Amino acid sequence: MSRHQSGLVSTWAEIQRQQQRQAEAQRRARLQQQRTAERQQLAAERALARSRREQQAAYRERREQEARRRTEALARHSAELAGLLRAGCAAPAFSPASLELPERVEPFAPGPLAVPVPMPREEAYPARRAGWGLGGGREQRAAREAYDRDLGTARAAEAERQARLADYRGRYERWAEQRLAEIRRHNAGVRESLARVRRGEPEAVEEYLTAALYASPAFPEVLPRQLAATYEGPERRLVLNWELPAFSVVPQTALVRYLPGADRDKETARPVTERRAAYRDLLAQVMLLVLHQVFAADPFGLLESVALNGFVDDTDPATGHRVPEFLATVAASRTAFEAVNLAQVNAVDCLVDGLGGQLSARPDRRAAVEPLRVPGGAGRTVAAHGGGEEPDLLAMDPLEFEELVAELFRAMGMHAVTTVRSGDGGVDVDALDSDPIRGGRIVVQVKRYRNTVSPSAVRDLYGTVQDQGAIKGVLITTSGFGPTSHAFAGGKPLTLVSGTDLVKMLHEHGLAGRLGPAPGAAAASSPSGAEPDGGPDSGPGVDDEPDASVLGLRWEGAVALDVCALVCAGTRALGDDWFVFYNNPRTPDGTVRMMPGTGGDRAAVWVDFDRLPAAADRVVLVAAIDPEVDPAADLTGFTGAAVRLTDPSGAEAGRLAVSDGRPGETALVLGSFRRRAGGDWDFVPGGKGYEGEGGLVELVQEHGIEVD
Repeated sequence: MSRHQSGLVSTWAEIQRQQQRQAEAQRRARLQQQRTAERQQLAAERALARSRREQQAAYRERREQEARRRTEALARHSAELAGLLRAGCAAPAFSPASLELPERVEPFAPGPLAVPVPMPREEAYPARRAGWGLGGGREQRAAREAYDRDLGTARAAEAERQARLADYRGRYERWAEQRLAEIRRHNAGVRESLARVRRGEPEAVEEYLTAALYASPAFPEVLPRQLAATYEGPERRLVLNWELPAFSVVPQTALVRYLPGADRDKETARPVTERRAAYRDLLAQVMLLVLHQVFAADPFGLLESVALNGFVDDTDPATGHRVPEFLATVAASRTAFEAVNLAQVNAVDCLVDGLGGQLSARPDRRAAVEPLRVPGGAGRTVAAHGGGEEPDLLAMDPLEFEELVAELFRAMGMHAVTTVRSGDGGVDVDALDSDPIRGGRIVVQVKRYRNTVSPSAVRDLYGTVQDQGAIKGVLITTSGFGPTSHAFAGGKPLTLVSGTDLVKMLHEHGLAGRLGPAPGAAAASSPSGAEPDGGPDSGPGVDDEPDASVLGLRWEGAVALDVCALVCAGTRALGDDWFVFYNNPRTPDGTVRMMPGTGGDRAAVWVDFDRLPAAADRVVLVAAIDPEVDPAADLTGFTGAAVRLTDPSGAEAGRLAVSDGRPGETALVLGSFRRRAGGDWDFVPGGKGYEGEGGLVELVQEHGIEVD
């Protein structure tokens, strides 16, 4: 059979068919793309929904964990209050021997200074293989010169190390001798005081027993410790007033649950009758524990009986005024009290029935009782502790100071604990900000210093932040920081808190603290120099270095300059001798000195900010044309200038930009370092220029310097 050849119509039909196929293929492709896009959109929506569900689940879990944590904290607090008497009786009893300090000091620890500087080895120089012959080639001579140069440098460094080590050892030995003398004086005073206590001298007995109670570890920190006492020698009786906790110490809330539907916490209140009973029981426990502690602190047989009154010193909700009210009173003989088994008693029954005391029937409503006897009767002396007196941060025990800082962070809503000293890794307080966005771990160092904190401490903290992966480092001190420290901390996750800022923060968060003795109190003696936070730092360690700064000046251009400094009170120099320039290279006390530039600096000024006179509140830096090099020059070539801050070791802390010079100017105020109210120093840029041959003269005259 022969195939019929297609004609024009058949060709047209085939073209139409192909076009239909193409259109169908394009339609299927569009449908496929649409279905693919829909599947991708659906997958994205499912992923987003899954992510949201996961985020919601994680958020819900965090909120539920926080609710459980709060419930557990409430339960622990309630258990601590309910078991106060038992735990307090198990605490170590006060011993007179604990008043004496061990006659030992921290051992000498030179740290890196104990490591000798390594000397270069000849075999480390490749050309040494050919020998050091006099006729050696160029490579041998170069190797020998390099070896000799490195050996000289190493020997100089070793000599400097040995000199610094000897100086450090001398300072340590002087400090150790002074510290031992202080310990021996303290112990001699303790022995003399105890001798007076044994003789039954009323004031000595009052001081001894009230101090033992005030410092007792048997009472948790949530309970107050205000007390006043009188010792009645003939009756061998102590009359004692002790502050009781307010009703608010017993938690109102028993349980916290998170409600995901409302996205809030629901607090379940503790039954009122249960809370009242718990408060009354707590007051009875406190009274019994005070009696236990005061009798246990008397190994000398000074006390035959104790008359104890418990009072609250809280705001009366009915009047809004702070009025002390007595809520409990008891007079107990030693014989009667020692016959009681405190481990098994019901506190209320023991106080009221067993010892014949009185306890308010409704202490939550401040229903008062009449005290049997109060301190100060018949004109006798009264010894007192507490009473709202703010602690002196400078005299506080180092561990107590760290705990106070931790309490400050807790008051700011964070979790904070003090660290174990033997392995804290440079961290005194470990804080955790639980905020889901800005939160994270914060490492805190505290420095209980009187002098300005060294910049090395700030650098060390930054290294700790990096090593431990914290979001921030906080350095808190009772003193202040110099400009080198602030310059280094700028732009880094570091916060520097001076002593005045710390006191302000404590007060803002309901905590107490002051710097120095209370008004009218005698200032406690303290060793000169820094007063660090205990341990090896109590001696002359590296942190005792002053906050001395080298203010190096560098600029572009060939102009020759003199760099000068004025030490001022306000806008007036302290005197003509406090203008430091080429003819007067240092202040009378040596706190500001001219020095040659190093490390690329073309000029430099050395300033010991920590030891500047108290009247000085600013150090003004000045640049002026050097009249001996080119008296006709101006400051046109003074461009790209900066002040480079370094510490005495040469470590750079930061750079401060200063104004360029302008045509016709021959003197320029670069800026001034100004002392803040808290003792820190800030840099304030200058820029005022002075023209003509007398530019520098006009500048210093404006600052009170007389020029002939």
